[in-house]
Amino acid sequence: MMERFEGYIFTALCSTNFLISCLLFSVITREQRDPYMDEIFHVPQAQRYCQGKFSEWDPMITTLPGLYLVSIGVIKPVVWLADLTGKVVCSTAMLRFVNLLFNCGNLYLLYLITCKVHQKDKSRMAAQRLLSALSLSIFPVLYFFTFLYYTDAGSTFFTLFTYLMCLYGSHKAAALLGICAILFRQTNIIWVMFCAGTIVAQKMDEAWKTELSKKRDDKVHGQVPLTVSGVRRFLQFLLDYVTRPNNIKTVVFLVWPYVMVALGFVIFVVLNEGIVVGDRTSHEACLNFPQLFYFFSFTLIFSVPTSLCYQRLVRFLQSLRKQPLLYLLMITAALVLVWKFTFVHKYLLADNRHFPFYVWKRIFQRHELVRFVLVPGYVFAVWNFLDTLKSKSLFWNLAFCVCVAAATVPQKLLEFRYFILPYLLYRVHVPLPSVTRLLLEFCLYTAVNVATLYIFLYKTFHWPDSTAVQRFMW
Repeated sequence: MMERFEGYIFTALCSTNFLISCLLFSVITREQRDPYMDEIFHVPQAQRYCQGKFSEWDPMITTLPGLYLVSIGVIKPVVWLADLTGKVVCSTAMLRFVNLLFNCGNLYLLYLITCKVHQKDKSRMAAQRLLSALSLSIFPVLYFFTFLYYTDAGSTFFTLFTYLMCLYGSHKAAALLGICAILFRQTNIIWVMFCAGTIVAQKMDEAWKTELSKKRDDKVHGQVPLTVSGVRRFLQFLLDYVTRPNNIKTVVFLVWPYVMVALGFVIFVVLNEGIVVGDRTSHEACLNFPQLFYFFSFTLIFSVPTSLCYQRLVRFLQSLRKQPLLYLLMITAALVLVWKFTFVHKYLLADNRHFPFYVWKRIFQRHELVRFVLVPGYVFAVWNFLDTLKSKSLFWNLAFCVCVAAATVPQKLLEFRYFILPYLLYRVHVPLPSVTRLLLEFCLYTAVNVATLYIFLYKTFHWPDSTAVQRFMW
């Protein structure tokens, strides 16, 4: 009975979310009818596909054609059924509406993932699951691009769908959906590999617990003690595990669908002579390690309502007092990384339509020492990130952190859109907060959405050498 009631409530939430999104969509489309920013590349390309011109490609587009193929797959049947003709077919508004459908799908997937991840936690109420999914579906950076013809909504949809199938053990389906995710954005190969990593992590967790039980070591509870002997023991376990043929055979048997996707991706990279398609001059990979710190800070800010509390601050201070040398090493390492590996993309300094431009200008460019002064804050953000995930296993955390690093470090451009997927995957895996905290999170996200959409719509400006209306955006 309760499950049926929860289903009714979720259906009502989906309907309300879609209705409000449609109203916002109509306002945004009325104010900005023409393609804006990256839409000037995406919309014409989709319209070429709509006309059957699949051999024509805009070299300025750097992602694969997944968005355009899905758009045509959705729009063409609607056009045929409704007998539509003229400019409305594959218009900017119609193409943008496809992302509105993805937004509904993302809400549903986030709800299903939340239920699956937290299914063992019987103490959590339906209200927490529903509120958590609803709140994440309006995550400001993702929700903003729901109303424009960008790849983010579709990329998120297929990546979340991939992960959901992985959680349910449907690995062949997950691999196929992973291919769809890669067709939206090549870097989604990282999250396909994360799915494989979670399977490997589960097997290694089992082996690690067996290893501990053999030695009757109950003190570490499956975690690695931060001592030289503890780390040495852990590394020895890793070496033993990966050098045993039976372990490798078991793992490969489980993850072979993802391995096939990875091999296909490697072939694509070799034939394409790189990951990026089209213009590569502005998408060069580098070791921009501070991107990790930007992501952890971003995560801390948006998870404040659900993660920060007095007890956690006390635990951090206690940890700081107990292990001062460890934190001194962390701060030293972070200072070196900030000093030697900070890269600044030309777009970050030149394009004043994006919020990161102002973050960089008003914080990082205020003084050359600011980036070093922020390091203690980065350390706390990293600690908070790991502390909120302490309910997850050691190897799961290791796999996730490796994937977060792979998704952020090579990016030269500070772009908040790159943080969407790692943030959502982080957030669905932290223990479900209380209803009060979830309401605070929902209010925060709503307030940010209202502010950013209002600024986008009504705080326009012009460049001195152009008559075109410019708008602020993520």
